[in-house]
Amino acid sequence: MKTLAELQAIRDKMRQQIDLRDASDDRIRVVVGMATCGIAAGARPVLNALLEEVNKRDLKNVTVSQTGCIGVCRLEPIVEVYVPGQEKVTYVKMTPEKVASIVSEHLVNGRVVEEYTIGAAE
Repeated sequence: MKTLAELQAIRDKMRQQIDLRDASDDRIRVVVGMATCGIAAGARPVLNALLEEVNKRDLKNVTVSQTGCIGVCRLEPIVEVYVPGQEKVTYVKMTPEKVASIVSEHLVNGRVVEEYTIGAAE
């Protein structure tokens, strides 16, 4: 960073990112369990795949974030989807390969992918 203009450009870029992450009432929240149990089970590649797919599809109404332990370590990696006005959906034993179908079916088309949910894993 050599000039004031460069500093302002960085500030503007970071403000846009903060605005994208700022949860509003109509946003879909996708939360990945990133405690040690989740990371050990492969949550980091799942998180990266989610971020990549959401960015690739330019989904402005979707916020992807991370949290600590969700509490069902044997089913990690776990991804929870919060759609306003609907019940939370918990996807378990997630892999980067499953992410595209979750994004296209659930986040874009509003259809829960039942075979990846906690109910199907029990």
